[in-house]
Amino acid sequence: MPWATNPFFKPTPAVPPADVEANADVEGNAEAAAAAAAEANGLASPQQETIRNADDGFKEPTEKFTAHQIFYIFILDGIGAMILSGGINFAIAYAMYATQDITTRPIRLFLFPNTLAGDAAVTVIIQCLITWHIELFLVNRDLRKGGVHPIGFIAEPKGRFMRWFMFLDRPEQTHGIRSFIHWLSFLRSQILRALLIAVVFFPFVWGPSIGFLILEGRWDGDDWYYDKVWAPQVFKLIQGGVLGLLTTPPMVMFWLTRCGWALKNNEEHYGER
Repeated sequence: MPWATNPFFKPTPAVPPADVEANADVEGNAEAAAAAAAEANGLASPQQETIRNADDGFKEPTEKFTAHQIFYIFILDGIGAMILSGGINFAIAYAMYATQDITTRPIRLFLFPNTLAGDAAVTVIIQCLITWHIELFLVNRDLRKGGVHPIGFIAEPKGRFMRWFMFLDRPEQTHGIRSFIHWLSFLRSQILRALLIAVVFFPFVWGPSIGFLILEGRWDGDDWYYDKVWAPQVFKLIQGGVLGLLTTPPMVMFWLTRCGWALKNNEEHYGER
């Protein structure tokens, strides 16, 4: 199985196997002649052509960060995700808290029914899940259309866990392309990785969020209390924006790097499964 099991991509029709022994000499001579002719005419080798033209329009992996990659990762996706995530979280918080009757349903830090600490924890998990799947689609679409170069200068990891996380050394696929089991396997593999990213970033986002809320809250015997505007909304705006800024660039780099390995290794049917 290649780098990722993605049922969004269409499979390539299978090619009937050839008689390898009977055609070995013929194919070898043909390939040698083609390579010599290509070299004489200043053309790319078959392997280089595979890297350039795999699927729709993948570009060659880069040996260092380009200005466009930096803009794509940190400005377009990083700053863009910060603005979008912050705005969405602000709107959700306004809808959730601005209409509350805080006399009967007070907004507190830890106690239910309106717990901002619980809201902050759920936001980290849900936003990581949503962002991962959005970037899965957007980045791979841009890669296939040649809108951005893959990253080619990061070495493949050697550790077992990281190779699993980066879709390396995957077992051979035994179920049908775009079958129900295929979709379940695809979604499970993506959700697991999104949750692992949420776990990694959780203490860096949730902890400071609690500190901010304690500073803005009003202690009243059993917990910190808040007005229905504007502390909850501003808190969600900041948390959503910071989380988007921190998590989106690594997710984008994940797919750019994995694509670079696939193209450099000439992984068969890249991006189709």
